[in-house]
Order: sequence, then structure tokens, then C-alpha cells
Amino acid sequence: MQFAPVLHAEWLKIRTVRSLPGALFALFALFAVTTAFSGIAGVSDTSDPEFDPLFMALSGVAPGQIAAISFGAMAVSAEYHNGALRLSLAAVPRRGRWFAAKATAIAVPTLAVSLLTSLAALLVARAGLGPAASGLTPAEQVRGVVGCGLYLTLMALFAAGLATLLRSGVATLSVLIPFILIVSFVIGDAAGTAVDFMPDRAGQVVIHETHDGTLGPWPGLAVTALWTAAALGAGAWSLRRRDA
Repeated sequence: MQFAPVLHAEWLKIRTVRSLPGALFALFALFAVTTAFSGIAGVSDTSDPEFDPLFMALSGVAPGQIAAISFGAMAVSAEYHNGALRLSLAAVPRRGRWFAAKATAIAVPTLAVSLLTSLAALLVARAGLGPAASGLTPAEQVRGVVGCGLYLTLMALFAAGLATLLRSGVATLSVLIPFILIVSFVIGDAAGTAVDFMPDRAGQVVIHETHDGTLGPWPGLAVTALWTAAALGAGAWSLRRRDA
């Protein structure tokens, strides 16, 4: 079977499995509401020398990445319920092709929703922050919106690869969400420069106006991409080696 019909079949699953559109809507809602609140309410002291208007405008990436991770994990874990994976592989015996189609079906809607919500959030937050956001250059704003969309897409794919390896959405979320919420922010600061190379911290540099760490915006996103490639590679290896 050619790649296009396999991709169409996987996209049909994304649209029809009840929980998956809900996860994408959660990505939109969490991101938009959080960033809009941050911008309109003016919760930060804009006179603070460390105030970062770009990060404030795109601060919804924190809850947004949880929704993206949940979407990626659930899209894969649905295949392990009620023998669905056996049916998928019976229709598409070439497991690599099927996995590539699954990853593409996850990446495309995540990227589209992430770009749309990050742009909307930036516009709303700029209006709320007023003069505090006037120093942002067009290049910084484009970098923030595009980088945010790419980062959330990479995190969804990272979760998809890990879910394929673990064969469980619950196990994947049990690993990734505490890692992002606890390890990266509580333990991470004690780890020195090593924390700069964690997948979430490295990727989020792209949504900061200024950066003082080891990595710049695009190198940081490249580090996240390497983590994602490793997770997808491990997932593909597991899919090839283990029975459905």
C-alpha cells in the first residue's frame, strides 16, 4: 500500500477517535486562555529588568505542552486497545510505513493548531501588555510563533515515540508529565548546565526574547528534535521487534 492512503487512514482515526479531537481542543483552549490572561491581566512587573515580553506572551506553552504530549500519547496508545494494532498492521504490513504515517498524522494537526494558537496568543498578549511589548522586533515575534509551534509538535512526537516503546499512554504520561513539571523545574536548577539539554528546557529557549544559557533558540530546538528522533527511533525499533 502506498503512503498516501495509509496517511489518509491514520488521519481518519485521528478525527474519529473520540478523545483525540478533544486533546487538540485542549491544546487550543489551554494555550489561548493562559496567554490571553497573562497579557490582559498584566500579571508581571514590566519594570523588572528580567521581564521578557515574548515569553510572557507565549507563556501558554506550559499547559499547552501537556495537551500536546497527551495528544501524541493517546494517538498511539489507542492502537493497543482491543487489538487495533493487529488490524492496522494486517492492512499495512510494512511497519515502518505505518509508523511514519502515524507520526505524520500526529505532527500535522499539532503543528497547525500550535501555530494558530501561538499567533492568536501573541496578538492578544501584545494588546494587553501595551508599551511593554513594543520592543519586540518582527523577527523575534516570528521566531517565537514558529518556534513555539515546532516545539509543541516535537513534544507530541516525543510522546508518540515513547508511547510506542512503552505500549501504554498511561505509562507515557506518568513518565513525561512529572519529568516536565518536577524534574526540569525543581531538580533541574541544581543540575548546572546539564539542565539546558533537557528536551523541554532546550526547546523553550526559542520563545524567550533573550537567552543566557548554553544554547540559543534554534540550537535548543535542535536538541529537542534530537530527543524526539531518539524516541521515535526507539518506538520504531520496538514496533519492528515485538508482536502486535
